[in-house]
Amino acid sequence: MRAAALNSGQIYVRDDVPEPQPEVGQILVQVKACGICGSDLHFAQHGADWLALSNEMQGAPPLTLDGPDVDLDRDVFMGHEFSAEVLELGPDTEGPKPGTLVTSIPLLLTAAGMRSITYNNDVPAGYGERMLLSAPVVTEVPNGLDFRHAALTEPMAVGMHAVNKSSITPNEGALVLGCGPVGLAVIGALKLKGVETIVATDFSPARRALAATMGASEVVDPATEPAFDAWQRAGGGRPLVVFEAIGVPGIMDGVLRDAPHGTRLAVVGVCMEHDRINPFFALNKEMNIQFCFAYDPMEFNETLRCIAEGELDVAPLITGEVGLDGVAGAFEALGDPDSHCKVLVTP
Repeated sequence: MRAAALNSGQIYVRDDVPEPQPEVGQILVQVKACGICGSDLHFAQHGADWLALSNEMQGAPPLTLDGPDVDLDRDVFMGHEFSAEVLELGPDTEGPKPGTLVTSIPLLLTAAGMRSITYNNDVPAGYGERMLLSAPVVTEVPNGLDFRHAALTEPMAVGMHAVNKSSITPNEGALVLGCGPVGLAVIGALKLKGVETIVATDFSPARRALAATMGASEVVDPATEPAFDAWQRAGGGRPLVVFEAIGVPGIMDGVLRDAPHGTRLAVVGVCMEHDRINPFFALNKEMNIQFCFAYDPMEFNETLRCIAEGELDVAPLITGEVGLDGVAGAFEALGDPDSHCKVLVTP
């Protein structure tokens, strides 16, 4: 079958990828759409650093067999924001019947253990024609939802998880720093939570426009108005939760320095460089920092329900669509924040 793969920092389309064969508990699916994640762009450029940090990290749950063992000089299959059509169930496997539209948390249960459908040398992923999913974690797409919109369940669940971890309440306000896909997912989840005062900041006019569409009550260009000046103007004295969705060094320390007393900081942006904070700021203002990563199965399914019920409109986030031959070009185009938000691969 055909699939796009990363090899030595470049995206190639392979025509001879072995056809995946479903085992017990697995489902063979035809990929309908797969979103290109910002993490994929980062991994393509800095995969060696990603793997080195993963190898250095201790204490994380042993959820997968992947991570440090990925070989960047071999084909690496990617694509974890997908919807797909069921083709065939594995032996002695119960699940949705062929023809059913599904999505899933990107994990594959195998006889050897749990594998990640993110960056992997031998597990097909969403930038390919077909892939394997695990029947216990597959979710049927309800309400005749468009397969393109269903593919955004995964990235939007990241925003729901961050909002849940922050423990924000409707009588509080939010300041969202960065309006890329993660920041926009946070804004959508905040609206679902009933938060009315949402100030969003980004240098990109296109991203600010999308932030307003997703529910931000105020959008700000930080080049013309500092984020916390905007919050003072628009916040109405409400308790504040800041969502850091930028992921570059210095952002956290700036929040600790400039935020009001008692602010909570939820860190969603993935920073892979050494960063420095001054605890003096947070100590004196009794601030809490909550780091947020991914989501749990209930949040994934709740996000899908909200999209299917029309409570969370993801259509404005889809700004492009390419086939497998267009994946490399899409990776390049997504480097311009004013060109695209979410590009879907439709094999």
